Amino acid sequence: MAGESLRQSLKGTSAYLILLITVSTLGSLQFGYHLSELNAPQDVITCNKKSISTLLRIREWLTSVHPTDEASGFLPDCIPMSEAAFATISSSFTVGGLLGALGAGPLSSSRGRLLAMRVTAILYIIGAAIETIAGSVFVMALGRLMSGIGAGASTVVVPLYISEIAPPTSRGLFGTMTQISINIGILGVQILGYFLSYGNAWRWILGLGICLGTAQAVGLFLVPESPSWLASHGDVTQAKRTLQRIRGSGHDISEETESWTSDGRTGSEEEALLQADPVAEPALSLSEPHNGTNHLGFVQVVKDPFYRPAIIAVVGIMFAQQLCGVNSIIMYSVSLLADLLPISSALLTPLISVVNLITTVACSPLPDRLGRKTCLLMSIIGQGSSALALALSIIFGIKILSAIAVLVFVAFYAVGLGPVPFMIASELVGQEAVGATQSWCLGANYFATFLVAQFFPIINTALNNMLGGQGWVYFIFAGFAAGSAVFVSANVPETKGKRDADEVWGRTRRVE
Repeated sequence: MAGESLRQSLKGTSAYLILLITVSTLGSLQFGYHLSELNAPQDVITCNKKSISTLLRIREWLTSVHPTDEASGFLPDCIPMSEAAFATISSSFTVGGLLGALGAGPLSSSRGRLLAMRVTAILYIIGAAIETIAGSVFVMALGRLMSGIGAGASTVVVPLYISEIAPPTSRGLFGTMTQISINIGILGVQILGYFLSYGNAWRWILGLGICLGTAQAVGLFLVPESPSWLASHGDVTQAKRTLQRIRGSGHDISEETESWTSDGRTGSEEEALLQADPVAEPALSLSEPHNGTNHLGFVQVVKDPFYRPAIIAVVGIMFAQQLCGVNSIIMYSVSLLADLLPISSALLTPLISVVNLITTVACSPLPDRLGRKTCLLMSIIGQGSSALALALSIIFGIKILSAIAVLVFVAFYAVGLGPVPFMIASELVGQEAVGATQSWCLGANYFATFLVAQFFPIINTALNNMLGGQGWVYFIFAGFAAGSAVFVSANVPETKGKRDADEVWGRTRRVE
């Protein structure tokens, strides 16, 4: 049944479209890669351990050659730093992500999606190169900041480009490629970390980011500009020619292009999203109808009680996504879970990524079948229960339960908190407020990610020192999950099957 549905969705899909999606999702793949690249080699990079690598142990067994204390090459084998310094390096990626996300919209709106993706490729290459040769905390943080800017821009531009080139009937299917490619990036870098976390071999993990960025930059020479963007900027002839090539020569594109006019008006929802000025002065008074073509600004939607509930809901969901603790596993699992599990934490981490990828693919139909709010609540309650089980199992030394709890914890993230927040953000408001709402969505996401990346290792160490043992921090995540469940129940409406934001909120549109 699922296979038949998949074949139906892919019917008429051209090989050229598959190529375009493959190249464009290299941007989101690198987001996942850089997000998790320091996880496995953390203890080696910070000089706490010489190695956690299986490859090195195999090499020693085969050759009887043991590592020396001398640095190999002109670059140091590690960079001495405190836990707080490493947290700063990790969180600098999220700071860059916020900057990139906020800057990508105006750039891709004014100069095109293709140029914006090329800029992200260049930023990825520069960031990875700086990280690879880093010999100090400052240089490493600078490289992470540059990679973060590219990653943040990719989170905006790649889904947008895919939605504009995918067939209307298959946008949901192809839209999941973004999240899947992120998980592939996470899985790939965790596997590399399992084998290359020794000596200065960890620099090859970071250096591979240069190759990925270069592959994206080269691949983008095969990628055309978005037809929707071309049409919205007056080049309707080229837009139709490009769309016809993407769909295939025998495909009828008249229905898709009927709203395209030579004056640049396309009715594009995505274009409206990017053109929303985050600090625009109100184009409508609060008493005027909100169904015109003017788009509301970042500050305006918060001041307006008509949209404020949606902003509160979006920001709350984004904080729930991060404060339930998934990035404590994605970014810190190897050092966090060392000696606490029945198997090596370096081996468990790739298994976590496999579970994350499989559950993301398997659960992708759930929001449309069960509803967005239902999936969010299932995900939050599941993660909270898993966090509680993880805390208790670590404290009481039940290692097998700890391993199972970690895998279940990540699996429940894919049920709702992973895919739903960005999906629901545009469904809670009318078209006039989509851009501003997405800005709040991105801002809250990266700010909450920064909080976890920067303060989680510090709080974890402080609690362990104060209370003795380990695992106490997961009681905090369980508490955040309980609060998040209450928040979602009270403040987030169901959007499944609703025509528009007015039906979602059960209200009538204001009129003068």
